[in-house]
Amino acid sequence: MKASPYLLLTLANLFWAGNWIVGRGMRAEVPPIALSFWRWIIALACLLPLAWPYLTRDWALLAAGWRRLLWLGILGTTLYNALTYLGLQETEAINGLLLNSFIPIVIVALAWIFQGKRLRPLEGAGIAASFLGVITIVARGDPHNLLLLTLNVGDLWILLSVIAWAVYTLLLPGRPAAHPLAFLFAIASIGVLATLPVYLLEIALGRHIVHTPGAWLAIAYAGIFPAFLGFLCWNKGVEQVGASRAGLFIHLLPAFGILLAALFLGERLRAFHLAGILLIFGGIFLTTRK
Repeated sequence: MKASPYLLLTLANLFWAGNWIVGRGMRAEVPPIALSFWRWIIALACLLPLAWPYLTRDWALLAAGWRRLLWLGILGTTLYNALTYLGLQETEAINGLLLNSFIPIVIVALAWIFQGKRLRPLEGAGIAASFLGVITIVARGDPHNLLLLTLNVGDLWILLSVIAWAVYTLLLPGRPAAHPLAFLFAIASIGVLATLPVYLLEIALGRHIVHTPGAWLAIAYAGIFPAFLGFLCWNKGVEQVGASRAGLFIHLLPAFGILLAALFLGERLRAFHLAGILLIFGGIFLTTRK
């Protein structure tokens, strides 16, 4: 049975929400570039046996599209992840999730500027409703809390990661027409190679992984779910519904993040969380009801 692209996009954001919890919760044990590097090593190990037949079959397609692959690898598997983990070293989750929720708006803005695309009024209303849901969650139901948010270095890193992911999503529909597994293996390999020099610099500066079971379980989760399964779901979903509509699903990240925090970290689920989640799903319904 063929999976719905909307289910794939939802699962991708569920996996990525767990990634934010890992990045913030394990920041003392796992340095940011180390987490970004090793997650893709694990993802490549998962991908290789599955992707190998398609790599040999589609090698010519990948080679012909190497320029697009290079940009997608650097933006999607190097910059977005590394910049997010760097940001979570310095900023609170409330700031990071609010800034990350600007991704759909950045995608729409860049698509309008560079691709001449327009949204239907109903799609615009869906984006507004979903973003209002995000605001409701991160402001804890009180708009005054938004005035207390201040930008720091971590916020700036996350803003840069937002731009990187928006550009990645807009470039994705034009990727080489290789099998999704071959494509993901190619950009993950590029990401690992691009991250390696920065990882070596991090080690030289004295940042090392604290070798505990929790640290390596966190790295394993980041490699298998957000990196491997999350990217497969996201890439396939964007391919089927387009960048602007897929970008709306980024609003699910803070909603899932709140639920996972309540489940695994013992944080309380409050009424404003539920209100925000309802607004987010309402916005997705408006945008995808066709």
